[in-house]
Amino acid sequence: MNDSNPSEPTPPAGPAPGPLRRRGAAMRAAVLDAAGRVLVAEGLAGTTMAAVAREAGVHETSLYRRWGTREKLIQDALREIGDEAAPLPDTGSVRDDLVLHLAAVDTFFRTPRGGALLRLGVGLPADDALAGRRTPYWEARLERTAALVRRGVERGELAPETDPLILTEALCGPVLVRILLSAAPPDPALPARLVDAVLDGHGADD
Repeated sequence: MNDSNPSEPTPPAGPAPGPLRRRGAAMRAAVLDAAGRVLVAEGLAGTTMAAVAREAGVHETSLYRRWGTREKLIQDALREIGDEAAPLPDTGSVRDDLVLHLAAVDTFFRTPRGGALLRLGVGLPADDALAGRRTPYWEARLERTAALVRRGVERGELAPETDPLILTEALCGPVLVRILLSAAPPDPALPARLVDAVLDGHGADD
């Protein structure tokens, strides 16, 4: 038996849930993850503070308080995504560390998200406010890999005169060329081949 009264009005729906009051690390993680999703889905023009705030479920004013500008938020998001996608291993061997790291970089930039962010990072128009931040961003990315090389020098695995940044550029350059220019298919053996070729002649005993 249905005890409901058809003449009774349907109670009004409650208000739509508002932005969550996230704080600290939780808010930062949610916002940076949301910024990455918006960048891939909407491109640079569509990645506004308002769009990221909606995606993250936070107040737009929170973004301005923490990052100040859209450009700083996007740069932080790109750096965080890159750090998570290609962490720095520590196997005790500079060769193995570089192979693992380079493989992670290659794998990430071949994903839809990684590929979109890579093309964004190299294709900014000169008059865009983010263009001036492109060089520091890529310098920071290369510096992460160079840290692995420096560790190898400190452990005596590589010659003291080894230039970490030049060696890093020699490793990362072919990966980016294959993805951006040649559209070559993935080659699981490529990271090890590149590392072995570049490290040849940089050994501590050479």
